[in-house]
Amino acid sequence: MSKLSYENKINLYNDKKAGLSVNSISKKYSIRASGVNYLFKLIDIHGYDVLRTNKNKDYAKYEKQEAINRVLINNEPIWTVALDIGLPSDGLLSAWISKYKENGYNIVE
Repeated sequence: MSKLSYENKINLYNDKKAGLSVNSISKKYSIRASGVNYLFKLIDIHGYDVLRTNKNKDYAKYEKQEAINRVLINNEPIWTVALDIGLPSDGLLSAWISKYKENGYNIVE
């Protein structure tokens, strides 16, 4: 997902609530349809507070390990786990899992 401002994320959510199609929103904000769906669901679950307005959040090693275990051990979908813990995108969790495997099943700080 391209970098959207806080205001654009709010506007995207409001556009979806107003009934605009995912495809039209995707074109309007130049992001993939899956990114629209993810952001919409993320705000539905966690509210506007989940949206970052400044720097990236640092995640503790145990938080990463817990999320990775939910996917690799409990066989939960990446999308579901990422939404549940409020990650800005499911791609972040996918990257954690890739790095975890590349580094001999060790968490990367």
